Amino acid sequence: MDTLLYFHDPMCSWCWAFRPAWQMIRAGLPSDIAVRQILGGLAPDDPEPMPVELRNIIRQIWATVQEVVPGTEFNYDFWERCSPRRSTYPACRAVIAARRQGSSFEEAMILAIQRAYYLQARNPSEETTLIELAGEIGIDPAVFSNDLSDPGIHQELLAEIELTRERRVRGFPALILQQGEQFRDIAVEYDDGAISLEDILARH
Repeated sequence: MDTLLYFHDPMCSWCWAFRPAWQMIRAGLPSDIAVRQILGGLAPDDPEPMPVELRNIIRQIWATVQEVVPGTEFNYDFWERCSPRRSTYPACRAVIAARRQGSSFEEAMILAIQRAYYLQARNPSEETTLIELAGEIGIDPAVFSNDLSDPGIHQELLAEIELTRERRVRGFPALILQQGEQFRDIAVEYDDGAISLEDILARH
């Protein structure tokens, strides 16, 4: 069976913009193409507040995303209400911890993180936020909190980051179709997922 590999980070603004197209692609895939979502880990753990210069850079990236992908929403109140940290590993570990509770929770956690970060001005770099989100999507917060600090979860994240490097993924989101030992890059089209889907089906 072919496998479509989706390399992403739940705190990647381009992945947020790609979400509608990604959902269209997944809905249109034939049953003989499996999907595997792989966390690339944009930024390692860092307890320090994000420098002002970097805050301004990321704010500008949000604005650029909105220009390139019209209709993408961002709540810029985040930058006033929260104390941003340049750390996406906690959010990535949260996705793996949610996945441990069942495959349906993986997608639910990704969306919860994206909505919290981009629409609700909540900070997914903070474990307290992630534990709140777990409860909101139906995961026992105590179990989730314990899993979130499990070294095994971090090792799973590092393994996915290593796979991202092995496949020479340079940025997120990225799509690669795996066919046995062959790997084929798939075009990422933000405004029309049908184009990416056609690319996948043409190579399948």
